[in-house]
Amino acid sequence: MKSALLPNRGVIAVTGADAGKLLQGIITADMDSITSDRTSLHTGLLTPQGKILFDFFIVPHADGYLIETGKSQIPDLMKRLLMYKLRAAVDITDASADYTVAAVWGPNSDAIANRVDCVAFVDPRLRELGARLLMTMATDAVLKDLGADAASEPSYDARRVALGVPEAGKDFALGDTFPHEALYDQLGGVSFTKGCFVGQEVVSRMQHRGTARKRVVPVNANSQLPDTGTEVRGGSSLIGTLGTVAGNRALALLRLDRAAEAIRKGEVLKAGDTAIELHLPAWATFALPDDGPEAAT
Repeated sequence: MKSALLPNRGVIAVTGADAGKLLQGIITADMDSITSDRTSLHTGLLTPQGKILFDFFIVPHADGYLIETGKSQIPDLMKRLLMYKLRAAVDITDASADYTVAAVWGPNSDAIANRVDCVAFVDPRLRELGARLLMTMATDAVLKDLGADAASEPSYDARRVALGVPEAGKDFALGDTFPHEALYDQLGGVSFTKGCFVGQEVVSRMQHRGTARKRVVPVNANSQLPDTGTEVRGGSSLIGTLGTVAGNRALALLRLDRAAEAIRKGEVLKAGDTAIELHLPAWATFALPDDGPEAAT
């Protein structure tokens, strides 16, 4: 079992009698799906146009919930939550100084949610990612008690890449990405049955019409891949960009219709000058389209 501190992650506390009701009305996932068997959510808050504005985890704690998110998102996310709060009985505070965030993965890592002295939860996106810890006590003591070998954040990112799980800011841009493109529909980040939330009409229309042309997908090469942000092309056609890079593996946000067309034509997909192959995760329920590329949107 391995562990990595995630120093760029922070925590917001949302407490009070109306905390759950407030969150349920604005986020993409269903707060009612939090049960004793599923103790956390991965979710987002969208623009009215249906694009991901904020990306975060929610876990119940004390008389409310903890939101784990990127530290850089916290000031703006708190402002947005306060905007939606109105007169609700809710307190919203930055609790980042009280918590250290870590990820734990490997054999039996998902069992730690029941045995460590901190806020811990199995990663709700994919069980194979392990668990996440929000630690208030000495982090070294907690991780030592787990028997986890210390690893780096890039090691954790390599695990994500191998499993095909994207992360906001690394694999897709906040404010410019639809939930389907970031695989929310594949990894439990959006509910299509809960009813209204901000941006819900756009997301539901994309689901029912099957119009998600872009997806974050794994790619690999026979050598070191170039840096994050490198253009991916099929022949002369731009089809996307690289996200998180881990050696000869990476995630890439691609126009799947254009990628499929290039493959059908026998054109080599390239990230910069490096030839790559595209493959879909075993858990994915989508496939490469079998028709030609449509006009870009």
